[in-house]
Amino acid sequence: MEDKLIARLESAVARLEALSTGFTSRGATEIGGETPLDPSIVAFDDLIGQYLGRVSSAAEKIGGQVLEVTKVLQEAFNVQRELLIKAKQTQKPDLKGLAEFLHPLNEVIMKANALTEGRRSDFFNHLKSAADSLSALAWIAYSGKECGMSMPIAHVEESWQMAEFYNNKILVEYRSKDPNHVEWAKAIKELYLPGLRDYVKSNYPLGPVWSPTGKPVAAPPKAPTAAAPAPPPPPASLFSSESSQASSSRPKEGMAAVFQEISSGKPVTSGLRKVTNDMKTKNRSDRTGVVGASEKGRTSSPTFSKAGPPKLELQMGRKWVVENQIGKKQLIIDDCDAKQSVYVYGCKDSVLQIQGKVNNITVDKCTKMGVVFADVVAACEIVNCNGVEVQCQGSAPTISVDNTAGCQLYLSKESLGASITTAKSSEINVLVPGAEPDGDWGEHALPQQFIHVFKDGHFETTPVSHSGG
Repeated sequence: MEDKLIARLESAVARLEALSTGFTSRGATEIGGETPLDPSIVAFDDLIGQYLGRVSSAAEKIGGQVLEVTKVLQEAFNVQRELLIKAKQTQKPDLKGLAEFLHPLNEVIMKANALTEGRRSDFFNHLKSAADSLSALAWIAYSGKECGMSMPIAHVEESWQMAEFYNNKILVEYRSKDPNHVEWAKAIKELYLPGLRDYVKSNYPLGPVWSPTGKPVAAPPKAPTAAAPAPPPPPASLFSSESSQASSSRPKEGMAAVFQEISSGKPVTSGLRKVTNDMKTKNRSDRTGVVGASEKGRTSSPTFSKAGPPKLELQMGRKWVVENQIGKKQLIIDDCDAKQSVYVYGCKDSVLQIQGKVNNITVDKCTKMGVVFADVVAACEIVNCNGVEVQCQGSAPTISVDNTAGCQLYLSKESLGASITTAKSSEINVLVPGAEPDGDWGEHALPQQFIHVFKDGHFETTPVSHSGG
């Protein structure tokens, strides 16, 4: 709190000093001294003092790579401030000139991206959140409807959505571990929404303001004519005005190379070796039709051993993803709302509890999986599963079961009116509560065999009924 107050006081002092300079030394400014700060620059200083100061304060408490990437974040905002001042003194450049004008900002963004490369650190989500968020500063590159960018306000919002994926991971991971990380994640979001978005909306809704009578953008220095070998090409620039090298001039790799070889007109089999009789399996003495015990052991490994890492996370603030959980009986999603969906994939022998209303639930490719949920707005879908149990404790308008073998559905009194759709599924049982509060559950098997009879110009379909003998 004190650091934030000090930052705002320093910003106010800087504004007063700038105003006093403008009123008392006007003659000096016309000769070549500093001009009074433009109101939009003063507002940008307030943005830095109010929002960026909070991010820096939280980063100093964390230290390490988080502090390092936060300093790069500060540098990027300082560079944008200089560019805003410079733009008011510069003529509107062409595409090549714009790339040169924005080169300092691009250098800082590339520096932030470099921190995310290499070995993945414990603070990877912090690094990615900060680095990806810097693309929001590219709103200054907007030059009109034909430039291919969104309007500045929309660009800031869309850029933050890319960074929010990693920012939400920080909030989930440190919610009950370290409040400093939570404060940093919340502060960096507010830096862009509403901070930078509202600043652009108030000052530059149509892009940067250029000077019709200003100086043109200085051309980049010419390359030396010495015979030294050319350096390797730099990584792709965010504001590069030159198109990338044509794909036809680069050597193709992978399947592209295969298709290029086929279409070249050369004999496709020219590079293949001829298989002689002694190379065929049936004629080799070291190959028999008996499978060894060690080979049996290898082939009997479960398919779940090749699954990816387990996940239980909120993505983009909209979708809960539960993947590759094996033998976990205490999976819980409690911080959810009616705008979010839940996607459960590749889980085995686990139980998931969803303690709140969600928009949609999908259970895909799960085995011996149990899902208990309160309420769903749209539908609960069960696809490609085997031996699953799903219990609805509240309301669910639609439940669909597709390509599933073995499914137990437990309905509450509120969900008895649910529409249940099945396709290519077997062994589906629906259990409903009894008439009495303490009564036994009633079990109903949904038919999986049907009789189709052509009658009166159309087919009539009825389920097969079995009578006990």
